[in-house]
Amino acid sequence: MKFRRELKYLINYADAELLRERLSTVLHRDSHTVGDRYHIRSLYFDDYYNSYYKENEIGSDPREKFRIRIYNGSASKITLELKKKERNKTLKLSCPLTEEQCRTLMKGVPLPMRPDYPPLLQKLLLQMRTRLLRPVIIVDYDRVPYVCKDGNVRITMDKNISASRQLDQFLEPVIPKRPVMEKGSHILEVKYDEFLPDYIKTSLELGTLRQTSFSKFYLCRRFG
Repeated sequence: MKFRRELKYLINYADAELLRERLSTVLHRDSHTVGDRYHIRSLYFDDYYNSYYKENEIGSDPREKFRIRIYNGSASKITLELKKKERNKTLKLSCPLTEEQCRTLMKGVPLPMRPDYPPLLQKLLLQMRTRLLRPVIIVDYDRVPYVCKDGNVRITMDKNISASRQLDQFLEPVIPKRPVMEKGSHILEVKYDEFLPDYIKTSLELGTLRQTSFSKFYLCRRFG
């Protein structure tokens, strides 16, 4: 369990295309891409008081969020994740879910407690019972990912960020959704461990990058 640095920037279409051209010469694409990207869909939870949403709004530190995630509209791999943020660093914990487990959790119904469940799932179930944690929003987008072993760097560009409140359709291949950003807007995320290599810093230099605390979860909750 290791906290990583995570930097976020809001960029336009022209900057995204320029970065794609630069990064393609020095980094590798993530092995899970289909073509040059993959599709991510996450089902986020919040409690009775909307604590996750409010913590994002005021920038609480530390804070955390539970979500269930699938890729490319497929239920073949379903993952429960807990993302923690503390002192400008992030930590992501995960464990697999079966489709049956996922469909039960989608309804806001906690599974019966079992000692053989992974600790992360047990924590979610406990919070569903004690804090009334329930699914609240679907966050849906396309991601172009690049990776590098030096510094364990991962650079992603996310676009077509959309929200859906059709929680019961989370596992469907196609769902009704609403865009929450202007067309052409991208979110650039730079994640690494102890250091970011100089040649990657140079490739990212645009002269216009301004770091932001952007949260797709918060934006989709607010405008979705």
